[in-house]
Amino acid sequence: MLHGVDVSAYQTDYDTAGSSFVFVKATEGRSYVNPRLKSQVKRARDADCVVGFYHFLWPGNTKEQAAYFLDKTPEREGDLLAVDWEQTGEGTHASNGEKDSFIREVKKLRPHHRVLLYCNRSFWLNYDTTSYAGDGLWIADYGKAGAPRIQADWRIHQYTDDPLDKNVADFSSRKEMRAWATA
Repeated sequence: MLHGVDVSAYQTDYDTAGSSFVFVKATEGRSYVNPRLKSQVKRARDADCVVGFYHFLWPGNTKEQAAYFLDKTPEREGDLLAVDWEQTGEGTHASNGEKDSFIREVKKLRPHHRVLLYCNRSFWLNYDTTSYAGDGLWIADYGKAGAPRIQADWRIHQYTDDPLDKNVADFSSRKEMRAWATA
């Protein structure tokens, strides 16, 4: 298992020691861009981590959100892309169909990049009806690292948010993860 973190604008600084990968929040909806995106990506790249970007999905306009996400996200071979599917601050969430549509649109617009679905255990078990996770499931379920309480195959497991979001990836080495990301 590889260890990694995911960060958003709330993390003004983060430590890459022991991390093989870093996911950085890039965008949300059709108007938000992480103001720390550039510096957070630089820190991850300087540490030779596999880099991923995620978009917080809002209900509606999935094609426009996908285009916005990719317009604001650097494009480099081997970078991973993900959609963050969870409840918004307004208490709403994108539908199952909108989640699937967003993933498909991102895959269409950047066909040489792996696209993952990030969601928590509750969304996976209670809202998801298609089990469509693009190229892999990134599941949030707090507990023992590498042991999410789901029956589905997963690629990344977010197991805690204390003191920041920590994850493990189901790869034996950074080289293996990088090869998967560029395939």
